[in-house]
Order: sequence, then C-alpha cells, then structure tokens
Amino acid sequence: MKTISLLLILAVSGILGVDKNNFKTCEQSGFCKRLRSFKPEKSQYSLNLDTVIIHGNVLAAEVVTVDTESEKESVLWRYALKLSALADGTFRVELDEADPLYPRYRPELALAGEPKGDSLKLVSNENGKLTLTNSQGHKVVISVSPLKFEFLDLNGEVAVVLNDNNQLMVEPLRVRRERIGDDDEGNVDQLDEEEGAWSENFKSHHDSKPRGNEAISLDISFPDADHIYGIPEHTDNFYLKTTTSGEPYRLYNLDVFEYELDSRMAIYGAIPVLFSHGPKRSAGVFWHNAAETWVDVVNYADGTVVSSLVNLVTGGHQRRVDARFMSEAGVLDLFVFLGARPADVFRQYTELTGVAPLPPKFSLAYHQSRWNYVDEADVRSVDDGFDANDIPLDSIWLDIEYTDRKKYFTWDAEKFPHPGDMVANLTAKGRKLIVIIDPHIKREAGYFVHEDATEQGLYVKDKDGKDYEGWCWPGSSSYLDFFNPAVVKYYADRFKFENFPGTSKDVHIWNDMNEPSVFNGPEITMPKDCRHYKAPQDGQDGIAAFWEHRHVHNENGLRHISGTHQGMIDRSDGKYRPFILTRAVFAGTQRYAAVWTGDNAAEWGFLQASVPMCISLAVSGVSFCGSDVGGFFKYPEAELMTRWYQAGAYQAFFRAHSHLETKRREPWLYDAATTARLRDAVRRRYALLDFWYTLFYEHSVDGLPVTRPLLQEYPKEQETYTIDNEYLLGDKLLVRPVLEAGVTSVKVYLPGKDSQTIWYDVDSYHAFPANGYMNVEVNIAKVPVFQRGGSIIPRKERVRRSSALMAHDPYTLVVALDNQAKAEGTVYIDDGETYDYVSNKFIYAKITHEPAVMKYTFVNENASYPTRSWVERIVIAGIKTPPKSAKLSQGGKQIPLQMTLHRGNNVLVIRKPSASMASPWEIHFTY
Repeated sequence: MKTISLLLILAVSGILGVDKNNFKTCEQSGFCKRLRSFKPEKSQYSLNLDTVIIHGNVLAAEVVTVDTESEKESVLWRYALKLSALADGTFRVELDEADPLYPRYRPELALAGEPKGDSLKLVSNENGKLTLTNSQGHKVVISVSPLKFEFLDLNGEVAVVLNDNNQLMVEPLRVRRERIGDDDEGNVDQLDEEEGAWSENFKSHHDSKPRGNEAISLDISFPDADHIYGIPEHTDNFYLKTTTSGEPYRLYNLDVFEYELDSRMAIYGAIPVLFSHGPKRSAGVFWHNAAETWVDVVNYADGTVVSSLVNLVTGGHQRRVDARFMSEAGVLDLFVFLGARPADVFRQYTELTGVAPLPPKFSLAYHQSRWNYVDEADVRSVDDGFDANDIPLDSIWLDIEYTDRKKYFTWDAEKFPHPGDMVANLTAKGRKLIVIIDPHIKREAGYFVHEDATEQGLYVKDKDGKDYEGWCWPGSSSYLDFFNPAVVKYYADRFKFENFPGTSKDVHIWNDMNEPSVFNGPEITMPKDCRHYKAPQDGQDGIAAFWEHRHVHNENGLRHISGTHQGMIDRSDGKYRPFILTRAVFAGTQRYAAVWTGDNAAEWGFLQASVPMCISLAVSGVSFCGSDVGGFFKYPEAELMTRWYQAGAYQAFFRAHSHLETKRREPWLYDAATTARLRDAVRRRYALLDFWYTLFYEHSVDGLPVTRPLLQEYPKEQETYTIDNEYLLGDKLLVRPVLEAGVTSVKVYLPGKDSQTIWYDVDSYHAFPANGYMNVEVNIAKVPVFQRGGSIIPRKERVRRSSALMAHDPYTLVVALDNQAKAEGTVYIDDGETYDYVSNKFIYAKITHEPAVMKYTFVNENASYPTRSWVERIVIAGIKTPPKSAKLSQGGKQIPLQMTLHRGNNVLVIRKPSASMASPWEIHFTY
C-alpha cells in the first residue's frame, strides 16, 4: 500500500507541476550562499615566482594565500598550480591544495582520453607578469599578485580572463575541532567553527558533511562577447541571462516532475561548459567538476542594474560577459578554448569529451512509446496499427510495467510470457524493441540482482557504511555503485542474452531515473553523505577511503550508461552498435547515449522550450536530443499534436511518449485529417533518414553539432546571436518549427545576406535570397524548412514500414544551386547496425554540381560497401540556363538522360538516371 500511495502522490505532483519547495535555492545551499557573498576587493591568491617550472607543455608553480590582516603577512595555505597548453588552441588550469588532508575528487569519465599536449614557452617575466605562448601563437599572461590569467587570441587581444573579479576560492580541507565553551549544564554556548561547516539540514534531511567545507569558486570574463551559451540543462533561452537579480543557474542532476519553464532550476542534465560569442571572436571554458554547481552570469550589455553601473563608470556601453562557477567540492580544473569561431569552440569541447559514435540507423527513425504498453497483445496491436495506417515505425518501447513487479532483467510472466516471440514479430518487419532498465534495485528476498548485490557488496553505502536504502518505483530500493569496477562487470553481464532471456541484438535499452532519483531523498535524490567506492590506496582509511555522493553526483548517470553500453557491446562480442537513451546528462554522455528532455507536458510552452534545450545540448556535445512528442503529461489536442510531430520530425531523437494516466494517443486515434498530418510528418522524417545518418557520421568524424544554432554558420550576423526558435541541420537545412497556436504566418530569419545566400523552400523549391527576417505564411500542414543554395541533400522517397526495409531503395538527390550554379553535398552508406564500417565497409561519397558536370566520388577510396541503391531522380533547383542534354558516365558506359524543366519554379528534373551508388559516376551537361 505504501508503494501505491507514493505513486498516487507522485502522479498528482506531476499533474500539478513542480513543487519548488522540494528543491534548494542558492540561499538554502550552504556553499552557494557562502560563496556568492564572497566578493573581495583584492584576491588573496598569489603566485610564488621562485617555484615556477616549465617543462614541455606544462607550467607548474606554487600559489599561496596570505593573511593580509596581520602586521606581518604570513602564508595561510599553499596550493599547487598547473597550466597546460593543449592541442588546438586549448589550455588547462588546475589548482589543488599542495598537501590536502584528503584527496579531492576529479571526474574520471567525462574526458574521452588524455588530452593531447602542445608546446608552452616563456616569452617574458617582467613587471609581475609571466607571458607564455603555445605553438599556434596564443598567449597567456599570468599576473603574479593578485593571481590572474589572461588568455589572448591570435590577434593579441584578450579573449578570456580568470579571476578578474577576485572570486577565486579553494576552501582548504580542515581537521574538525572539538566544541568549546560548555557551561556547567553541558550546553554549548560557542563553536570554534562557522555554522554549517560540518553539517547542513534541508527540510527533514540531515547532511553530515564529514569532510567539512570544501567548495571552489572562479570568475571568468569574456571581453568583447555579446552573449554566452551552454551549461545545459535548463528551460530558458539558448543565450544565458544575467542572474544578479535572481537565482544563479544550477547544475545538479535532479528528477523534476513537470519541470518549470523559463527557469534556471536544475533538472536532469548538468554539463558545465560555457561558450562566448561576439563579432570579434568565440571562446569557451569547461569546468571539469562533478559536484553540485551554481553559475552566476553578468552580461554588461543587457540593461541590468549592475551592468548599467559598470557602463556608467566605464563611460558607455561595455561589450563583455562575466560568469562565475561555484561548486561544492572537487579540484579546480578548467579548460579554456580560444576558438576563434563558434564551430571551433564547439569542436574543441568534443575533442576533449568525445563525439557521439555512429548510431544504429534505426535509432534516427520514429519511435513509439507509452508508460505502458500493457502486454504482448497491446504491443502487437500498436505494431499492426502503424501498418494499417501506413505510418512507418522503427521501434516500440516498454516502460517499467513489462518487468516482474519492477525487478529489472525480468519479464512479467503473465503479461509478457513469450518475449522472444514478441521481439521476432517486430524484427520480421525490421523493427526493434526498447526496454527500460533503471538504476534502483528492488529490495526483495529471492530477486537475484538484490541477492547478488547484497552478498557481493555492490550497493552504494549510507553514511554509516551500510547498504543505502531509498524509495523509488519498486518501493524499498538500493542502488548499484557504478564507481566500483566489480559493479560495472556484474551489471554489464546482466545484458548477456543468456542472462536476460527474451532479448536479442534487436532489443535496446532505456536508462531512466539515473540522476539518481530517490523519492524520499533530499531533493528527490540520494543524500550527499552516501558513500561510493574508491580505489584503495596505501595509507588511506576512514573518510579518505571512499568518495561521498556530493563529490560524484553529476557523474552518476554517466557511470550508469557507461555500464549499460559495455554490457550491450559485450553481449554481441562487439559486433552490433547499441542504442541507449538516458535522462541524466553530464559531460561525455554523448559517447554512450541519446538524451530526451524529460517529463514535459502537453502544452505549447514545452514544445517551444524543446528547441533551445536541444540546441544548447547539441553545442555542448549532445546532438542526439529530442523531447517526448506530444508531451509526457496531459493530453495534446489536435493542433498541438500536429505541430509537435512536425517539430519532432526535425529533431535528432524522434519519439512519442506519454504518461500511463493520459488518454491513449497513437496517431490513428485522432480524427482522420490529423492522422494524415501526423503520417505526413513521420514520412518526411523517413525521406530524410539518410541525410540524418550522414550528419551523424560526419559528427563522429569532425565533432561539430548536428543541430546547429544559426550563429555557428553565420557568426558575423548579430541577429543570429539570440535566435533560438529556428536552427540548422548541418549547414544545409534551416528549420523553423511552428511553435505557436493558431498562427497563419511566422517570422523566419534567413541568414547569409553578405554572402548572397539563397534559400529554397523544400516544398515548392521557390528561391528566397537571404535578407534577414521575412513572414512566411503557414497552414496546419506547413512547416517552414529551407535548403541552402549550394547544397545537395540525399532523400529516399519510397517510404516503407521501417528504415531497414528501405536500406537498398533508390535515392532522390535534391540539388539547390547557389548564385554560381554550384552545389555540393555528401552521403554515407553502410549496413546500419554493425561495426563493420570500422573495417572500411562503408561508402562516404561527395556529390558536386557545376554547370558542366555533376560528380559522385568516394571520399575514402579504400572503403566500399555493396549497396544496391541507385539514383532514381535528381532535382536541380535554381536553374537559370537549362542544359540541352545530359549523359551519365559510369563503369565505362555513357547513357543519355531524360530531363524535364519546370519553369514556374526553375526546377530541372532528371528522371531515372539509374546510376548505382556502389561506384563513382558523372553526369555531363551540354548547352
């Protein structure tokens, strides 16, 4: 009955929206309150010049803090500084206690590997400043006292400044002293430590803080920046706003039911990376820290009280943005990116934290989910419904009710008695099954995972060293400690086909609730004084023998999906690519999983928020992003559902999902006209599936976002700096989803005026010269999508029941000419599911068009793939002077081609050139 009551409470809280009282403000977070008020006139931190050593790409030195209040200044604390020059215009600054009482935690999984080093040379040491340079010519100027770092771009101008506002702080770890001042009756009338140093309370929860205060802080300034971006996941704009009049942005992975819109509250993701941009340059920083973090922002151009005062003092408009990171624990470890364009800094970040590997192709298609499809008959009915209504589908999802009473790696024997047959019925149509595996483990005698975890000591411990017990969907639950290598091995083995009967290579995984979510925990998560595994080291016992949850919290979900990923790879001996969806997000998540934006609602505001949320995640490394189409809570009426499907068709992860208490909403359950529009949206996605697949392949190579803000490709156009209701897919498609109710037109910004860019409506092929904003008329079936002139996009117009059935279908190549009658594009082809592409079993081809010839050539001549696909049609938009004839040359043969000119929109169509995609070809035009 407790579980039922808890579920009812949670369901009601979801319907009513987030209860903000369950989550801390900065004032209620001890370290945030303490550090935010720390605003000294002068920094206490100084560099000891006598200790400076430069070797290879590293400067090492001692930093000290000095007691300036005593008659004779004395050193209070000593710190070890390390400045590293890294490849590609990146620097790293690390500051730790020289001899800490306990080791401080450094994230172990965020980086994709050891960063590559560059050279670092001393240029000068004079007037209390060290000047150093890397091989590219970027300079770093270190002011000795007070300590300050200035990073200069290749023009010699300051791009990033550290500690310009004197807010550097690394709280030294201390030994707790005894209470003093007991009176005769034993009452404590004085403590020799400040309030909250060794414990904190929030509502009914007590945090013991055995290490005491250990917070860190650093201010970062971006001169000449108009805006800064990043630090997802939040629900406000893509560009970050000044926070001085309210709460800072919070980075702390939390389970927030129906989260609040236009908010800086923490939700499921916490990626501590910031990017700045202005007309002069782009730059960025990555705060390598897994603890709870708050970020203050001051944009001196946005008209706030603070910025207005600064501008008054400085004599006018100041183009600059400041940020300040404040974390509860950890080492100060900061990477600085010196772009100088948006694409450069986005790529520099993924160079550190990794790219999304090439996903299985089906995962880019359409997914159908609900909490919950109740049994095998329900799954079959939904599967058949898509066929009956001619709507393509690639996967059906099962939420927690498929299990035996919420015990993962099991099936409900009554509702899902034949899971293997159910999967086979789906795979016969080229479809997949995706099932949920959450990190909480039901504490039930006889449940093999619980028994093993208890016996082998695999659970997270509480503050007293006992198995931590909290509440989640199964009721009483414990949590596997993924920081323990033995846990990762045990957990990964659960995915072996023999250990998870009913699964196959076509069953993939959804990792939810991995913030971790603990229904009766502080802020609906795990207490900070819980204990995680730490690799044994000599001489370390007691407090030093484990990590507290406060140190590792934001990395917890990354550990979970990393274990899932390992299990999915191992189960097929490394042959098949896994697909994993995660809710918790941290730096490096992109290497393992796709992300969705969590428990949204069927409201226009949540549809609108999904766009900047996914743009922000994309520039922060996580391109594989989408929202629950239609909204998780509530029921979307026909117009909202239509617009959400249309928007979802142009987001990387395209899944419809809904709460168990909502009305069923499979596409055919709406009226016939709405069903037709939903069908059209899904079919549009399938027609572009090879385009999406190519974009993700290219991301895996170059690290650039798949979904891009306009400023990435048009960094000089200041109008693009705050546009976050439209975006680019690669550099070829511009998408402006309709996000408002009842509109008959929307404003669309077409960038590229200075380069005389032409944009083509993808429906009519009508050309529009870039000229900033224009009004585009829309009806319920229309979404403004434009193809850039100078690009070529591969399409497949024969949409079938699933993407697997389209693998060898013919292509339509859409050529959008620029004002020189030129265009180029790419296409990537492989088997869509294995790692054979690593052994050069793929095609990555470049397609070019010039007035005299169109060519299809292999970028990697050592790679090949036996595709049976061919070119069914070539559409050339923007023809001014049509050719008189055309001939295909392939394999030593020349074949004349048929062409049709449509003068109404200047489109030339070449029908059935029948060129094979398995080998290079050319089409020669005569005039």
